[in-house]
Amino acid sequence: MRWLYRTAAALGFLVILVTVTPVLRWWTAALSSHWGPNTGEFLVIPGAEMLAPDTLGLSSYWRSFYGSLEWREGHYGHIIVAGRDAAPLMADFLVNHGVPREAITTETASDSTRENAANVAKLLGPHPGRVILLTSDYHSARALRAFRKAGINATALPYPDANKRINSWKDRWSVFLLLAEETVKTAWYYYR
Repeated sequence: MRWLYRTAAALGFLVILVTVTPVLRWWTAALSSHWGPNTGEFLVIPGAEMLAPDTLGLSSYWRSFYGSLEWREGHYGHIIVAGRDAAPLMADFLVNHGVPREAITTETASDSTRENAANVAKLLGPHPGRVILLTSDYHSARALRAFRKAGINATALPYPDANKRINSWKDRWSVFLLLAEETVKTAWYYYR
């Protein structure tokens, strides 16, 4: 019976921690990289989850949306979207939001951030010029490390994904799970 009370107390503490405190904002900041300049020859946007085979997930959608906004600022010569399932739909999204199709390269052979980095490095070659990596805030530090390890001296341009979702009380638990998953992936990348 004692373990039942302790478990209930721990769950209650977790509910309060996630729902009321700023711990998710701190956790997101710990997983994020610093903002770099937002101008370069290439804007690289890695894909994220899909809701269905023909529907972008929330992070993929927001990455595409912010990519289109960055393109409109006129700071880039080319966009590369990466990811087996998400990249084609992200490219279509970008075209529908004003990016010329000929300015977009789609990398569709990768299933992970590490594979995104390796395959984009092959596309860019040894001297690509300035590469800006646009991705979710919580994903930016791990993605930047993966791209640099692949030989791309990229600069991160993280946009507020988890930080935006935290503002809605009903989304805090999905952000908690998202950050927990990213933390496990980050630890795995360090281990490997």
